[in-house]
Amino acid sequence: MPVQYTSIVEEHQAVRNAVGIFDISHMGQLVIEGSGAREWLNGMLTNNIHKLDVGTGQYTFLLNDSAGIIDDLIVYRIGEQSFLLVVNAARTEEDFAWMQKHLPAHVKLDNRSADFGGVAIQGPRLLELFHALFGKDMHPPPRNAIADLPFDGTKVSVARTGYTGEDGVEIFFPATDAVNFWNAALENGKPFGIKPCGLGARDTLRQEMCYPLNGSDLSPERNPIEAGLGFFVDLTKPNFIGRDVLLKTKKNGPREKLVPFRMKEQGPPPRAHYAVFANGERIGEVTSGTISPSLNWGIGMAYVSAAHAKIGAQIDIEIRGRKFPATIEKKPLYKK
Repeated sequence: MPVQYTSIVEEHQAVRNAVGIFDISHMGQLVIEGSGAREWLNGMLTNNIHKLDVGTGQYTFLLNDSAGIIDDLIVYRIGEQSFLLVVNAARTEEDFAWMQKHLPAHVKLDNRSADFGGVAIQGPRLLELFHALFGKDMHPPPRNAIADLPFDGTKVSVARTGYTGEDGVEIFFPATDAVNFWNAALENGKPFGIKPCGLGARDTLRQEMCYPLNGSDLSPERNPIEAGLGFFVDLTKPNFIGRDVLLKTKKNGPREKLVPFRMKEQGPPPRAHYAVFANGERIGEVTSGTISPSLNWGIGMAYVSAAHAKIGAQIDIEIRGRKFPATIEKKPLYKK
């Protein structure tokens, strides 16, 4: 079925105000299984795998030896000793190589990214579209849970997750079923005025919620505490890659912190790599920036020196040689 894409602003509002579908084929899928898989994986990731029951998932990080973020991902426990890692596609090969390097003989690691496709359904009318696709007697799993459901003679995996700040599900299926599911979602979504959404719209949605993007706000040179994501790091675990560095960062405090900001006047949008100033002194750099379609205002995220990383602090963003005033804000930038 041909898809007529609209503007990023229209796609954005489709998710905030109705229901939006966007392709998530940019995600990779790694499957880990075998005796001792849970223990091994708990030493590779920052969050605590032992807290996961079968059928549940959690947001977490894969770190290098310096505690830099190789990838942020969601891990689902799909069996007693079986796990699905949904990773960023641009990092899939790097993730796989790093984990393969540390893989014990009794654990199996498979990269099944080429075998799967996925679609995310996000927005206030999620349940209506979900029931249209799966039947009125079917219900999506709870938040951060995953379940296999029948669909058109096959089986799909439905996870109650998303990266827009709206209620939603991410649905995974064999790559050969991708066109069939996509067309079914579009057809069943017509009564709700559904609009397909692309990654440009998702980027504005996640920035309003202050959700970081790997490769922009997260990188191998930054650790989760600097990024303000220590909640997803369990330092009570006795051992995992990067733990010692993170303990030191927590004890001494990070040198820089990732903060959200909002421009104080209308003007050109802030963009990645623009310099951040305070009282004429350069204190950091923008990592993500946009004009928020919901707020109709310039917003973004930046790493700034810890001494200046205070809510309400006044800063300036240098855009094309001019400085524009902004304020460091509390997360999230968008609130219903």
